[in-house]
Amino acid sequence: MSLGDEREASGGYGGTGQTRTRLPESGGDAYGGTRRGGRSSSRSLVTVVGVVVLLIAAIAFANRGGDDSGSTTGDENKPKSSTTAATGTRPVEGKAAGIPGGFAHDEQGAGSAAANYSVALGSAEMFNTARRHEIVTTVYSPDVATGRQADLDRAYASEEFLANIGLSADGAAPTGQTFISRVIPVGTKVTSFSASAATVEVWYTSLFGLSGNGSTNPVSESWYTTTYQLKWVGNDWKVTDFQQKDGPVPVGRDQRASTADDMTKAVEEYGGFTYAR
Repeated sequence: MSLGDEREASGGYGGTGQTRTRLPESGGDAYGGTRRGGRSSSRSLVTVVGVVVLLIAAIAFANRGGDDSGSTTGDENKPKSSTTAATGTRPVEGKAAGIPGGFAHDEQGAGSAAANYSVALGSAEMFNTARRHEIVTTVYSPDVATGRQADLDRAYASEEFLANIGLSADGAAPTGQTFISRVIPVGTKVTSFSASAATVEVWYTSLFGLSGNGSTNPVSESWYTTTYQLKWVGNDWKVTDFQQKDGPVPVGRDQRASTADDMTKAVEEYGGFTYAR
């Protein structure tokens, strides 16, 4: 479930807050057989600009010289390539309760831990009591896990919260519909680090809603950044606290929303990843 709209009932990943429910637009149910209608003429302009940008990027890539390591751009504020490029370091091989673990005791390990924990905490499995307890016990530091678990149990047991997102009192989706909650990390940034603690920002997109004909809460996409406080305990990184904010949010492309069947198949057939640099 996303850390924003609907999951605000639990304060994102573990607090308490208010529930917001995004209802379908008045133009029709996204899963009722109608597609998103046409936009204004500005759509053509956006498309043209997008094509031009892609062409420029393609030409620049094709014309790159062989050895330009000595060249400079004059922009001292531009991030180094190592800031965003993948390092090729192998992801962790250990797992606990189905969640990647055994992260390296360095900045990369802290970033990877935060990304993988985001996926677990934002999953539909959090709506199952037994599974939620496993996830919380695995990703949170032992000294805060018990209190966080109690907060989450109260939030996920709220019939009002569950009703607002279209689920029954036991967290089940209506007959013929599939509940979807998935977090997809885009990148991480370690803002502070020591041998015992780290602060990591995770920028991600999330999918949340009910896929199926007649859904009043069709699957939508949202963007957030969550800042995790981690500490090194038991030879691994564990969560102690977090803060969440909206965005950065990219401009949406002119794409038609998929059918309920296509969305359900995609989530069921495309598995997730272990995130590491």
